[in-house]
Amino acid sequence: MRGSAAMAYSPKPVYELRLKVASSMNWSLSIYQLPSPATPRLKEPEHVGTLQGAALRLVEMRVLKRLLREKIQLGALKPGKARKWPLDEETALHLGLLFRVLAPMKNTDRIREVAEGVEAMGKEEASYWMSMAMHRPNPRRVLAALRMLLTSH
Repeated sequence: MRGSAAMAYSPKPVYELRLKVASSMNWSLSIYQLPSPATPRLKEPEHVGTLQGAALRLVEMRVLKRLLREKIQLGALKPGKARKWPLDEETALHLGLLFRVLAPMKNTDRIREVAEGVEAMGKEEASYWMSMAMHRPNPRRVLAALRMLLTSH
């Protein structure tokens, strides 16, 4: 058989973006992987990454542009409120990796360099680094190595 009839159904992982607003200047974005047929090991949502504060403000326009391509507009929320959107796999991988690798960073120049490097990655490379960061005994070392690779100093 040829064509789509011959292709076996392959379930895809399911991801979700969560916006949480503590105050007008204090908000966070998080990525979660949800239980699905593609991830039978998950019994509840698994945290992929969160970004907030100065690091989020530095890459906010990059993140918002990426979300607009997925037809997601964050809009305005009142403090104490939260909102959720489904995310496709590639966007979830890139944003999840971006959030994980930038979360502890403080140096604005390095944050920009790392953000540009993650943005330039293909789906396979982002998937590799994301799986290394989530399923290794020492994910901090993996993320530190990625930061070193993506910065010039």
